[in-house]
Amino acid sequence: MASSSSSSPVFLILCFFTFFLLCNANPFRSYHRRHPRFASHNYKDALTKSILFFEGQRSGKLPPNQRMSWRKDSGLTDGAQAHVDLVGGYYDAGDNVKFGFPMAFTTTMLSWSVIEFGGLMKQELQHAKQAVRWATDYLLKATAHPDTIYVQVGDAVKDHACWERPEDMDTPRTVLKVDKNNPGTEVAAETAAALASAAMVFRKSDRAYSRLLINRAIRVFEFADKYRGTYSDGLKSYVCPFYCSYSGYQDELLWGAAWLHRATRNPMYLNYIQRNGQILGASEQDNTFGWDNKHAGARILLSKSFLVQRMQSLHEYKSHSDNFICSLIPGAPFSTAQYTPGGLLFKMSDDNMQYVTSTSFLLLTYAKYLKSSGTTVSCGGTTVSARTLRTIAKKQVDYLLGTNPKKMSYMVGYGPNYPKRIHHRGASLPCISSHPQKIQCSAGFSFMKTESPNPNVHIGAIVGGPDLHDNFPDERSDYEQSEPSTYINAPLVGALAYLAHSYGQL
Repeated sequence: MASSSSSSPVFLILCFFTFFLLCNANPFRSYHRRHPRFASHNYKDALTKSILFFEGQRSGKLPPNQRMSWRKDSGLTDGAQAHVDLVGGYYDAGDNVKFGFPMAFTTTMLSWSVIEFGGLMKQELQHAKQAVRWATDYLLKATAHPDTIYVQVGDAVKDHACWERPEDMDTPRTVLKVDKNNPGTEVAAETAAALASAAMVFRKSDRAYSRLLINRAIRVFEFADKYRGTYSDGLKSYVCPFYCSYSGYQDELLWGAAWLHRATRNPMYLNYIQRNGQILGASEQDNTFGWDNKHAGARILLSKSFLVQRMQSLHEYKSHSDNFICSLIPGAPFSTAQYTPGGLLFKMSDDNMQYVTSTSFLLLTYAKYLKSSGTTVSCGGTTVSARTLRTIAKKQVDYLLGTNPKKMSYMVGYGPNYPKRIHHRGASLPCISSHPQKIQCSAGFSFMKTESPNPNVHIGAIVGGPDLHDNFPDERSDYEQSEPSTYINAPLVGALAYLAHSYGQL
């Protein structure tokens, strides 16, 4: 007997689909809401890896939840030479020295990433906060004594003469400090900025720790402002040419005061900024933002007070920020930025990618402030919207992740084609598990000079990047292009969180 139409397969499918529609109203609506456009990259994956990178840079006693398993404990007696505890913190790049100046800037930018975009990070927020805390726990040790900051552990010249794993290092762990007699205003003010911004990161989750950070930030900034001088003078043979302060300390004083103003809401910092802003270079046309020069970042940070909180006394920082933005817009009347043929912002041949990530972060952050206030940027009669800033930032991040002439991701472990021979001692030498015997100072160079890929994949590490013509040789000896650093990754964390959320990946 033939089946009736009421029980035919077609009829049953139609009934099921009708029932599905009734129960779910529009089953595709959430998909379209979460994925408004086609995503060029897996920004969520890149975000995860950009934060994981910091675990590979850790110094000190590693925690049980350490995920970068090829790294082990190192630097466990750091500070002993000066009878202080300086265990912990981060190695800045591919060597085994702890430089306080770039470490503090890294901390500030990690914190700013969490402050602006942490609410979008979902499960990665805890990892980002752990990355901040690994730095601030160390910075609290480095600032434990009043009017003294320990600013470096290790002798860079002797360290660079060796190619050793951090777990093996036997070069001098020289301890350097700034104090009242040998001031270091830039490193002190940057450390104050790091502590103040981090205090905001932990304000809700750990109030006691947040209070400790902000109180220390206040004390350190007072020291930075009262005892003025550049640390490059007193410590020149140790910090130059590695992290010499070429821009002076005025930018750090403005930057530090801006962070304390934001973190404390104390009017004394607003008064300080109003009184000293111009002296400290608020209006200078220096449009390079990185570990040495903080002027552009300070302008963007202070512009929020005017744009979002309507502090009229800081209105000039909107125009200062606009000038920085206009310098980046290709074809705009005041544009001074240089781009490679493939579209990458190019500032300098050494470690250029740090300027790409820091600038991308500032573009996205300023776009957020502009949108909140319903304003735009005017570049010589050309109106630039928040959307334009986001488009430029996305293009830079996409280039970094593989949308470039070489189709290479400049983040290790992301995508099918990425640098295999990064300039990094720990990554390029066999790990302790596979080679428990100590690798002596000079013996490591035999590994460094091979053409073989690094045995340890330093996931999330972003290298210095291609040259002005989009070329990248992937050679371990080429530290200008192949060395990763913490201050390249830190601002990208915030940018990736924004992009991952925008494309429904978080």
